[in-house]
Amino acid sequence: MLESVIRTYYDRLLVAPIAKRLIGIVSPSQITLASGILGFLVFLVLLINLPILAVILLLLSGYCDTLDGAVARLSHQISNQGAVYDIVCDRFVEFFVILGLFSLDPNHRAWAAMFMLGSVLICITSFLVVGVFSQNTSEKSFHYSPGLMERPEAFIFFMVMMIWPHSFNWLAPVFSLLVILTAGLRVFEFSKTDVLPNRPLA
Repeated sequence: MLESVIRTYYDRLLVAPIAKRLIGIVSPSQITLASGILGFLVFLVLLINLPILAVILLLLSGYCDTLDGAVARLSHQISNQGAVYDIVCDRFVEFFVILGLFSLDPNHRAWAAMFMLGSVLICITSFLVVGVFSQNTSEKSFHYSPGLMERPEAFIFFMVMMIWPHSFNWLAPVFSLLVILTAGLRVFEFSKTDVLPNRPLA
C-alpha cells in the first residue's frame, strides 16, 4: 500500500542515482545476495540484543532489495533468473527476521511467531499464483499485484517490534491478520477477473 504511494519518489531520489553509479561495478544478483546477507545479519544481531543495529541492517537489506531491480533495469539485465533470486531472497530475509524476533523470548513468542510465518506463507502463495495466472502489464518479470500489506509495511512492523520488544505480543497478531487479509483480498480481486466459460458438470 505504501509502496504505490512513495515508490516513484523513493526510486527517483534514493535509488536511481546510486544504481547508475553501480552499473558495471556490481551485478544485480550480487546486490540481491547482499540483501540476503544483511537480512541474515539481522537475525544474528537480534540474538545479541542490539535492536538499533538490527533496524539499520534491515533497512539496508530493504534498500538493496530495491537497488538490485533498478540496476537490472538500467543495465538491461532483467531476467527470469534475477526475479527468482529476488523473490527467494525476500522470503529468506523475512524468515530470519521473524526467527530473530522469536528467539528473543521463545517461551512466550512461539505461537505468535508461527502465525506470522504461516501468514507470510499464505500471502506469498496468493501473490505467486495470481501473478502466474494474470497478464503482465508492468515492467516487472511477472504480474505484480499490490496489497494491503507489502514489504514497507512489514518492515515497519518488524522495526517497531525490534525497538519496543513489549509490543510484539499485540503487534504480531495484527501483522498476521493484515497479511492474511491481504492474501484474501488479492484472491478475491483475482476471482472477479478470472471468469471461466460454462462447463458441463461432471
